[in-house]
Amino acid sequence: MISNPNIISACKLIVILISLQSIIPVFAIPQSSEEHNHEIHCSRERSRTAYKIIEEYLIPFVEQENYELSHKCKLHPGNDMFRDQEEHKIHMDVNEWRCGYCKKSFRAEKFLDQHFDNRHYNLLNVSHNCLADLCGALHCDHVANSIVPKTKCNPAAAARNRHLCESLADSCFPVHQGPSASRLHELFLRQFCDAHTCSGNIKPFLRGGRKHTNIFYLSISILILILLPVFYVIVFLMQREMRKGTQVLRRISKPSLKKKPS
Repeated sequence: MISNPNIISACKLIVILISLQSIIPVFAIPQSSEEHNHEIHCSRERSRTAYKIIEEYLIPFVEQENYELSHKCKLHPGNDMFRDQEEHKIHMDVNEWRCGYCKKSFRAEKFLDQHFDNRHYNLLNVSHNCLADLCGALHCDHVANSIVPKTKCNPAAAARNRHLCESLADSCFPVHQGPSASRLHELFLRQFCDAHTCSGNIKPFLRGGRKHTNIFYLSISILILILLPVFYVIVFLMQREMRKGTQVLRRISKPSLKKKPS
């Protein structure tokens, strides 16, 4: 039987430490679950589609008018809550995406999206808008689906989307701010809002979008410009060699034509 008070105190301390180790994880679990249970009710994929539509079918005309979108405008590219994370995506190769924050690599963009949600949630700007909320006005489904399914048009939904579209035009391009704002207001209505109808006769983006240089044709043109001089040089050298060959043949054939002495 242990009678030494120091040994007894040491044993009690060990028991207390073991008890604390078993209690601490119990309190730590809720904290950990809170850290990973952040739910953002905003579709990253649809926000990305909305951003691409704005960049493709609106911003070129805004730049042409030298018009500056207000930060209060929901269409302002800087108001996208996912923008900073999207700009930290590095597309290395067809099957390689890299995180710009921690340099980890992933086989597909969707895995990088999951990585952002799990590891870099603190870098998400939740104070900004959810661009996916504007998809109804911006025709995200029309862009996302290469083959638009033939579904019966809902007049109520079309009316809601048109109202949202017109409210964006009014808030982002107030007609009282001058000629540029007035022209952009009219363009936005024609480009986006007129297609919100069940008649089916009007398509979105009638004014077109950003003009892209076709990389394939550009590459072919550069290749032709490089190879064309080479081709002419080869043809020139071949013709010169042929002329030399003809002259040699003439020299050989002339003595043979002389009459033999009798």
